[in-house]
Amino acid sequence: MKFCSIASGSSGNCIFAGSSHTSVLVDAGISGKRIEQGLNGLDMTTKDIDGILVTHEHSDHIKGLGVLARRYGLPIYGTKGTLDAVADMPNIGKIPEGLFHVVRTDTDFSVGDLTIHPFAISHDAAEPCGYRISHDGKSAAVATDMGCYDDYIVENLKGLDVLLLESNHDVHMLQAGRYPYYLKRRIMSDKGHLSNETSGQLLCRVLHDNIREIFLGHLSKENNYEALAFETVSDEITLGDNPYKSKDFRISIAHRDRAGEPAIF
Repeated sequence: MKFCSIASGSSGNCIFAGSSHTSVLVDAGISGKRIEQGLNGLDMTTKDIDGILVTHEHSDHIKGLGVLARRYGLPIYGTKGTLDAVADMPNIGKIPEGLFHVVRTDTDFSVGDLTIHPFAISHDAAEPCGYRISHDGKSAAVATDMGCYDDYIVENLKGLDVLLLESNHDVHMLQAGRYPYYLKRRIMSDKGHLSNETSGQLLCRVLHDNIREIFLGHLSKENNYEALAFETVSDEITLGDNPYKSKDFRISIAHRDRAGEPAIF
């Protein structure tokens, strides 16, 4: 399998995952041009994509969805609540109904030779979900836009080869920053976003000897920065109640403004 963050952050998200025969995007929250450029770096084009998995309807996850779907006839997969919300958004434009494919959380479905497992997440959207993508005994997951986690999330993130996990904000930066109070409350709520500390605590519960790579994603432009996210998560792992230290794993940042190096596993 191959897994690559084309863009991940509060200003736009798009993740590539695929086998040698099937390729999907998780979200399309940046322009079609940027998505194409990211795919070109993988020696691919948008014409090689077999579908788009949508986590939820917020603009930083669907900004380029309408253009890609209409131009290339790409199937769009999402929960009923998410797809209904997408269809009602005027800035996305009209998407042919035949391209929408409703999925259910905790029920596997297939795109080509990929097995996709959607799992419910806690976020202030219609019916949001994360995705676990598997092929030939290997698996990767995208888990962002989660205000909190529980045993259910932990179970869905166990045994992965690759994980892109939200590390959205530093609590102190957010509290001292210029966001209005209501927005600070939203971000820190159970339907908001994971902080760096909470991301590290969640990782402590899903790490295992054979995990290949961890990407920290969906960093806030205003309330976080890459070195801080990396250091905070690393400290949580090293000092946490688990047998590992952060240096035992390959941990990197999924960048906001450019594609990263792909994980091949």
